[in-house]
Amino acid sequence: MAYTTLQQLIDRYGEAMLIGLTDRDDVSTGAVDPETIDQAIASAGAQIDGYVGSRYALPMAEVPPLIAKLARAITCWELHVYAAPDKITEDYKEAVATLKDISRGAVVLDIAGTQPEGNGSSGIQITDRKRPLEASKMGGLI
Repeated sequence: MAYTTLQQLIDRYGEAMLIGLTDRDDVSTGAVDPETIDQAIASAGAQIDGYVGSRYALPMAEVPPLIAKLARAITCWELHVYAAPDKITEDYKEAVATLKDISRGAVVLDIAGTQPEGNGSSGIQITDRKRPLEASKMGGLI
C-alpha cells in the first residue's frame, strides 16, 4: 500500500531535490522520474507493513498522518543512492524507531477497529504443582 504520494514528497522536500535524486538518466530530463519515486514509495510501504502488520490489520482503510510522515522520511532516504545527508538519515532512523514502537504497542495509531483479533486467550496461565511439604503431612514436626 502506498502511504505517501509524489505530491506529498514535493510539498515536503521540494521538486528540485526530487529531480536531483531521481533524474538518473545519461541525458538529464530535468523532471522527476515517477518510476523511481514509485519504487521508493513501494519499498517504504513494504518496510512499514513489516512493522505495522504485526499490530494492525492490513491494508489500512485510511492512512494515518503519522504513517504518511514516516513513509515520506523512509522514501526520501531510499531515494539517496549514496550517502544521505545527516538530516535525512536522522529522520529515517527516527521513523524506524517509531515503527518499532508501533509494533510493540508503545505507540498506538488512531485507527478504529483495525487491530488484528487475538487468538482468544487472555494471557499466560500457570498451574503450580502440589506442595510436597504441607503442614498436614509434617505430623508433629511443626
